[in-house]
Amino acid sequence: MSSVRDDMRTLWYDDATRQLKIIDQTRLPHQRQIVVIEMLEQACDAIVHMQVRGAPLIGITAAFGVHLALKQDPDTLDSACEMLAKTRPTAVNLHWALSRLAEGLVSVPPAQRAEAALEMARTMLAEDAAACSEIGDFGLALLRDLLDAKQARGGENRLNVLTHCNAGWLATGAWGTALAPIYKAHQAGLPVHVWVDETRPRNQGASLTAWELAQSGVPHTLIVDNAGGHLMQHGQVDVCLVGSDRTTAHGDVCNKIGTYLKALAAYDNQVPFYVALPTSTIDFAIEDGLRDIPIEERATDEVSHVPGIDGAGALHRVAIAPPGTHISNFGFDVTPARLVSGLITEKGIFPATAQGLLDIKAWL
Repeated sequence: MSSVRDDMRTLWYDDATRQLKIIDQTRLPHQRQIVVIEMLEQACDAIVHMQVRGAPLIGITAAFGVHLALKQDPDTLDSACEMLAKTRPTAVNLHWALSRLAEGLVSVPPAQRAEAALEMARTMLAEDAAACSEIGDFGLALLRDLLDAKQARGGENRLNVLTHCNAGWLATGAWGTALAPIYKAHQAGLPVHVWVDETRPRNQGASLTAWELAQSGVPHTLIVDNAGGHLMQHGQVDVCLVGSDRTTAHGDVCNKIGTYLKALAAYDNQVPFYVALPTSTIDFAIEDGLRDIPIEERATDEVSHVPGIDGAGALHRVAIAPPGTHISNFGFDVTPARLVSGLITEKGIFPATAQGLLDIKAWL
C-alpha cells in the first residue's frame, strides 16, 4: 500500500489523549474544524448530521461509537448497536460494522469489552485504508488502459473522469473509493482531469470533492449536476467513476441521488461507467436493489437552504425556495447492474453480474 499522508485522514484515534477526533465535514470547504467525539450520543449525532459521511466512514465511526459506549458502561453492547443502527438506513457498512463488533465482543468479558472494541475499530480503520489503496491500484491500471486506448485513437493526451458526490478520503479510512484511482493516477504522472458534479442538495462535490482534489493538486473543473450528459455528448468524458453505499448480489448499485441519471447518459453515449467500492459495501443478502434497498429521505431544509460565505468571509445559511414549498429529499438512487461497466474492489475489477458478485464472494 502506498503511504497515506497525514492530511488524508478524516477520522483518527489520538493515542496521546485517548480521544476520537474527526474533521467536521459540514464546515468544509470554508473551515477545517476538528471535533472530539467522547460519547456514544456524539458519535450518533455526527453520523446523522453528516459531520462524518460516506459508507465506509459511517461504519468505522459506528465501531468507535461502540467503544465509547462500552467505556462508560460495559453492559451496553446491544443498546449501543441498536442506537447506532438507527442513525442512517441506506449504507450497508454501518450494519456490517455493528454486526462484526457484536459477534466479536459477545464472548469477551464485560470489563474487557471497551478495549477490545477499540482494537476492532482501529483494525477496521486500517483495513479500510488498505482496501481503498488497493482499489486505487486496480483503478490506476484501468485508467492507464483507457488513456492508452484514447491516444491510440488519436485523442488528446488527457483523461477526463466524471465523478458524482464525494467518494474520496473524506468518506473513507484513507484514499477514498472513486477518487483513489485518480489520486494514484496523478501521483503516477498520468494527465488526469476530473469533472466534479456539484451534487445537490448538499453539494458534496462542490464542497468536498473539489476541496480534496485541490489539496492534492489534481486538475479539476466544477460543473452543475445537469452538465454531465452534455459533456458526454461532446466527447468530453472518457469514463465515469463513482462510489457506492450499497451494492447488491446481482450488481445493482445504490449511490448518491443523481448517479442513475449519469449512468443513463453514459450508456447512451458509450462512456464506461465504473463503480469503486470496498467489499464491505456489498450486501449479498439483497438481489433486487430497486425493491429491497431502503432509500433515506432527509430533511427538507437541505433542499430549501444552502450554506456559503459572504464577501466578508462570514458563513451564512440562506433560503433559495419560497416559504411553504413542498419538498422531497431522497438521498440516494439505484443504478441497475446493466448500466455498470464494472466494479472496482480491493480484490480486483469484476463485472456487475450475479456471477461477478459470486467471484468477489469467493475471495472473502
